[in-house]
Amino acid sequence: MLNPDPKKLLELAFAKMHFGKYKGYYLSDIPEPYYVWFRQKGFPEGKLGEQMQQVCELKINSLEGLLRQIRKRYPDPYKR
Repeated sequence: MLNPDPKKLLELAFAKMHFGKYKGYYLSDIPEPYYVWFRQKGFPEGKLGEQMQQVCELKINSLEGLLRQIRKRYPDPYKR
């Protein structure tokens, strides 16, 4: 049974790209072809790479809207 961690899901919803032409974008707002390219070439190492892989899977399964709903429903935990 799948039991996602709510804290990690909230963190993923507010995760942003750190580099490139999509720097500053929420990961879920980046077009799917970008992730397909990374999937073929290799995702970056570390936390960002893991988050990108997770968003890629959500996009492939047309579930990235969940992350947008979370952003609308909950405050940004990283905003000061």
